[in-house]
Amino acid sequence: MKSNLLRFWKPLLAVVFWGFSFIATKIALGELSPQTIILLRLLLGIALLMVIAVYTKRDFSISLKNHGGIFVLALIAVFHLYIQINGLEYTTATNTGWIVGLSPVFIALLGFIIFKEKLTAPKAAGIFIAFAGLLLLISKGDISSISFIKHKGDFLVLASAFTWSVYSIVNKKISLSYSPLMTILFLFIIMALIISPFTVNNKTILIILHLSFKVWAAVLFLGIFCSGIAYVLWAQALKELEATKVGAVLYFEPFVTVFAAWIMLGEKITPLIILSGMVITGGVMIVNKSGRKAGF
Repeated sequence: MKSNLLRFWKPLLAVVFWGFSFIATKIALGELSPQTIILLRLLLGIALLMVIAVYTKRDFSISLKNHGGIFVLALIAVFHLYIQINGLEYTTATNTGWIVGLSPVFIALLGFIIFKEKLTAPKAAGIFIAFAGLLLLISKGDISSISFIKHKGDFLVLASAFTWSVYSIVNKKISLSYSPLMTILFLFIIMALIISPFTVNNKTILIILHLSFKVWAAVLFLGIFCSGIAYVLWAQALKELEATKVGAVLYFEPFVTVFAAWIMLGEKITPLIILSGMVITGGVMIVNKSGRKAGF
């Protein structure tokens, strides 16, 4: 049993880093704009991945055909991060951790609507259960209280779960010959180029020069551990282990976020929040399980 758990240390560590990323982002938002956080995170991730690529003697040759696909992914990824971080300004890290887990539900819905994939009864039930848990989480038990203005942070994070599902589907449909490490490195570089014109100015530079130690620590964690090390660990895990087993580790991410938000941000953990999260997770698990049986 111990040896089996040790085999999963890479995806588990990656999930822990990603679970803490929402807390680090919440801290960084105290002094930085969403687009500045994204750019700094990307630049730090690029620096680390570049060092790894050079050290491991990766091939830096560029295929324009591949880069066309990566550019499309970069546009989606930048928009995804932007709305997610904006959402975090208005909602809790705890809610964010649960809501982003709905991406597989949106993938199933997009597969049904766009690609005419079969929507089985178990999958439909899982989608219904997951959204029921979402409504319970946002409304705190009173559905009549839900308002787009009052809960705009939750809805922005929900939109980011949708954009991630779009990214996942596009990524699956695009055929790239790059290795996972080089794909991520090129993706980050293009994302940084896309967002730089909207971010780099004198005001931003002055703010960065006067950041507190706490925010610098949060940004360094996001760039080096979440955008760099975690992506490499995840890519390695997908090569070494079964993809379905590696993917199942993602179910732990919201629990890491909830615990970290309680310890580091003082966010309350109520029985209703735990119940809502468990309902969401249960629905997502049903969707994923029925999807695998159907051959997706």
